[in-house]
Amino acid sequence: MSYLVHELIVHTAQRTPQAEALCYQKQRLSYADLAQQIQLVSEALQILDLVRHDRVAVFLEKRIENVVALFAASAASAVFVPVNPLLKAEQVAYILKDCNVKILVTSSERLSALLPVLKDCHALQTLIVVGKHISEINELNCRVLLWQDVLTMASARITQKHRCIDRDMAAILYTSGSTGKPKGVILSHRNLIAGAESVAEYLHNNASDRILSVLPLSFDYGLSQLTTAFLVGASVVLMNYLMPRDILNAVAEERITGLAAVPPLWLQLAQLRWPEKSSLRYITNSGGAMQGATLSKLRQLLPEAKVFLMYGLTEAFRSTYLTPDQVDIRPDSIGKAIPNAEILVLRSDGSECAPDEAGELVHRGALVSQGYWNDEAKTQERFKPIPGIAAGLVFPEIAVWSGDTVRRDAEGYLYFIGRTDDMIKVSGYRISPTEIEELVSGFEHVSEVAAIGVPHPESGQAIVLVIQPDKLDSIDINVLRKEMQRHLPGYMLPSHIAVTAENLPRNPNGKIDRKLLQLRFHELFVSVSQ
Repeated sequence: MSYLVHELIVHTAQRTPQAEALCYQKQRLSYADLAQQIQLVSEALQILDLVRHDRVAVFLEKRIENVVALFAASAASAVFVPVNPLLKAEQVAYILKDCNVKILVTSSERLSALLPVLKDCHALQTLIVVGKHISEINELNCRVLLWQDVLTMASARITQKHRCIDRDMAAILYTSGSTGKPKGVILSHRNLIAGAESVAEYLHNNASDRILSVLPLSFDYGLSQLTTAFLVGASVVLMNYLMPRDILNAVAEERITGLAAVPPLWLQLAQLRWPEKSSLRYITNSGGAMQGATLSKLRQLLPEAKVFLMYGLTEAFRSTYLTPDQVDIRPDSIGKAIPNAEILVLRSDGSECAPDEAGELVHRGALVSQGYWNDEAKTQERFKPIPGIAAGLVFPEIAVWSGDTVRRDAEGYLYFIGRTDDMIKVSGYRISPTEIEELVSGFEHVSEVAAIGVPHPESGQAIVLVIQPDKLDSIDINVLRKEMQRHLPGYMLPSHIAVTAENLPRNPNGKIDRKLLQLRFHELFVSVSQ
């Protein structure tokens, strides 16, 4: 039995050492080879003075070194922090400083962009660079090593310094909140393994599966492709695609049986011409609702593939799924609780809602994470006991209150209604409006700014930026867009910028009335799509 996340690979290597674990471009690694590389890098990390619960960040595209680094950190009793490869230098630096990253693994190309901001990351002691050495890194006050040198560091096997159990921290995944900077969600080994066990159970994953990994490994949905596959001894094909057709080609060439994606990608894939026969056994969707027309088209194109519609949140990974036999009956449902989780629909006082009454989705069980890194206030706001659940316990069980409004029908199926906060969700990414507003408010001639989310037929929501300038005609939207592109990843860029001479609307508390702004722009993209 695996208690620690890296043991998923170790134990599979013991059972089926020659089975293929990873494929990336022309490279193929067996479970034995992958386990050996993880062991070598784990030993090197400990030689580099990494101790239990130290943080190791990995800022790479999907590739074998990325996977090895993540699981080697686990094997060294450390905590891995996968960083979204789409993030800009300032955002990466924020994460490195927020959780005091001690070791950063990145590529020489990415490092060039990071150099100006790394000088302020005072906890950073070691850089491990995949690729060629670049001279500029000598300016940094930290140790610099090449990946190939790290693989040869462990000349003799060393004893692991610290005992680790499944309650220990394994990972920190950063996700945007409705206010301020991204929050680091702390996941234990048990969280990750319980998630893999639950998903593998309802997807019926097995050693013959070949899973195509197209989602970022910093996304819990993407990381799950690895843990689920390694649990059952399946193969993972890592892919950084340029065009949707690249995915279709990879499915055929690699005989892929499982494919996970978010709604905008499914929309693109549904517009392609698929071969009459496909190896796909199942497809999954999360990160937003899949449009009915997209779902219908995919089922025509892939009649043999079972469709699993899912809902989750980083704070508890996965909460619900809709079984394939219910897709025709209730395609707008997010389903029922995944194995080993209980999903409640509660009123603000903690009492349970009646059938079809709207309430907050609350998740209890082994997948509930350990809160937010170094943020007691936000943790207490989102992670709370459920009134009446084992009330006599001295230390009550903590559940995660999602902030999502849902309803449950008389048959127990759940339906998503909306967010209870100002969070914007674009193509599966949770985006803080405040993070965008803080950036734009620093630009010249911006007097006041609000970022809101409005319905979008492809991405679920789109970002609308509303700006009041200090004087009329002082804002050049094209210049503003270019400046935002320098600081924000593509998914955080607004789809529409509105400049108004009027004061932004206020609610009775004097705050910007986001709800009113959302009503004003509610039909902006819906009407365009019709």
